[in-house]
Amino acid sequence: MSSTGGLKWFKSSYSGSQGDSCVEVAHAPGAVHVRDSKDVGGPRFAVSRPAWGRFLGHVAG
Repeated sequence: MSSTGGLKWFKSSYSGSQGDSCVEVAHAPGAVHVRDSKDVGGPRFAVSRPAWGRFLGHVAG
């Protein structure tokens, strides 16, 4: 697995100010990385950019 130390993570503008129940995403060439905002050092996963686009289309639709 490649290093994810240089990624710029961000939360959705729809995230609450309490910081609970949020995920953060970071865009990288060829992948979108996802992690739990409450456990930034914990498990994370990455999906291809096309898969991320399909996911967003599904949840928005």
